[in-house]
Amino acid sequence: MDSANYELILPQLDDSLDQNEEWFILEHEGEYKKVKSHDYEQIYRVPGLYEDIFYNRLGCKSPNVVCDLLDQEMRKAEDPDQPLRVFDFGAGNGIVGEVIKEEMDCDLLVGVDILPEAKEAVERDRPGLYDDYYVLDMSCIDEAELGKFQSYNFNTLVTVAALGFGDIPTRAFVNAFNMLQDDAWVAFNLRDKFLAEEDNSGYREVLQTILDDSFSISQEKRYCHRRSIAGDEVCYHAIVGKKLDNIEDVSGLLVG
Repeated sequence: MDSANYELILPQLDDSLDQNEEWFILEHEGEYKKVKSHDYEQIYRVPGLYEDIFYNRLGCKSPNVVCDLLDQEMRKAEDPDQPLRVFDFGAGNGIVGEVIKEEMDCDLLVGVDILPEAKEAVERDRPGLYDDYYVLDMSCIDEAELGKFQSYNFNTLVTVAALGFGDIPTRAFVNAFNMLQDDAWVAFNLRDKFLAEEDNSGYREVLQTILDDSFSISQEKRYCHRRSIAGDEVCYHAIVGKKLDNIEDVSGLLVG
């Protein structure tokens, strides 16, 4: 990957700042900017910046943790040896897709992200990684788009470090889940606070509602997703399981 010339300055931040409130100073092409950690539009425009800040400097582990957990559960379940048809939801610039392609027998890999900058970054930095990649808001998908995605016959959904914080609302997650075949694998992660009683993202309620009827958890693991800019651990839960049926009757819980 060709990286642009830039300078990245991590400030001394108050450890009370939440994950999406953190910021850093970026010098690029002679201009200094204050960039928030979830301002992905700006981050994706600079080659190598996303990898540098979140992986090299802050030690993000989530793509490997989630994909390794999925691989472990598939092996334990002794599923028939069929190639995966993977829907990478909230695919960003392709880091998760790259791990999937390297570690698993993947027959089809389709990415979706709401940001055009994400697709541009994939095409620039990881050309040819995805069979198809769409810029789409899954919270308001229409019938034509739904039919197109169902025709892929996905048997695996992977979404890493994309749920919550307004990036992917619960409605979008439910729509993606419902496009899968029954008995499909589902692997995702969530910030620990979104599973706490005081959660207001909607994810805790949706997960509790769909358990047993629509989704069966095979394994859940709490781990350090990355360090904050202040140096603290940011903890997530990796969750892997099987789709049992479409999610129905949760409209009152949906956000977005």
